[in-house]
Amino acid sequence: MVSVASVNVTIKDVAKRAGVSPSTVSRVIADHPRISPETKEKVRAIMSELGYYPNAIARSLVNQTSNSIGLVRSRLTEENFANPFFPAVIQGISSVAHKHKLSLVLSTGKTFQQEDEECLSLLRQRRVDGVILLASHRDDQLIPRLTQDGFPFVLIGRYEGSEEINWVNNDNFEDAKTAVRYLLNKGHTQIACLDGDPRYVVSADRLLGYERAFLDHNLEVPSNLVEHSEFSVEGGYQATHRLLARQEPFSALFAVDDVVAIGAMRALQERGIKVGSEVAVVGFNDTILGACVQPALTSVHVPIYELGQIAVQMLTAQIYGSGVYHHHQMLPASLVVRDSA
Repeated sequence: MVSVASVNVTIKDVAKRAGVSPSTVSRVIADHPRISPETKEKVRAIMSELGYYPNAIARSLVNQTSNSIGLVRSRLTEENFANPFFPAVIQGISSVAHKHKLSLVLSTGKTFQQEDEECLSLLRQRRVDGVILLASHRDDQLIPRLTQDGFPFVLIGRYEGSEEINWVNNDNFEDAKTAVRYLLNKGHTQIACLDGDPRYVVSADRLLGYERAFLDHNLEVPSNLVEHSEFSVEGGYQATHRLLARQEPFSALFAVDDVVAIGAMRALQERGIKVGSEVAVVGFNDTILGACVQPALTSVHVPIYELGQIAVQMLTAQIYGSGVYHHHQMLPASLVVRDSA
């Protein structure tokens, strides 16, 4: 077979032509024993045809391991770590990593670009064997680079790009729609929404679910009652005050995160508005804080701990060939009704 060399050929091109994943190509390069002789022969033939010559980084990622995995998240702040979602998902990750005797390395950055470069540096320097991405952005530049270079990774969340990647998630669109539909079925039509950072896919999905619930009930979306909020108690508190300042009446409020909902409850109570009887409040994630506030918060229960566990299982299967895994897993969520709505 004649080799057609090209400086632009990537591991992704080889994988596409062979009909396998980039991680499979990486394991063929390393002569991994779990890859069948037929697959190895097919992939190697395509590598020769395309003129793909794996670099040292690609070979070392499979042949040498650091026994560490990276956790990637953006703009680490004290407020973000105060959100119970992240300790819970990291606990799930740690529980499985410990069984595999793997260390965890936290990677972050003040900007998306810094985050990307830090993550790629960890992988290229072989300080980690793969990474778990704890969120995805609307215009994500990291995932295409990880895919093109054949680095093992798993996303906790949904990706809007065209690349085939490994992910685990709950259906934020459907789950938000369920929460708002619950309020609509109780007779609320003026339902405010505290949305999150629009640069994150999770925020967009939950806002779309809020809007779709109205459309499914043949109602106009009350866009005048939508207010953006940071993912924090203070963010929810300030956003609710901005909402109240508009003097647009609402009888219920849906927040895209429990911490945002708790901030909203505080703002409402400061104004003398009774949460539950005068304004119903529904949160999202069903973290431990929701059951501790008064009144207890109605919230969408997301299996956060399990998201972390499955993400590590998927990643270790990619890297070390341990166990069988699905490329995509959608975990069910449910609405937990308490006194706030």
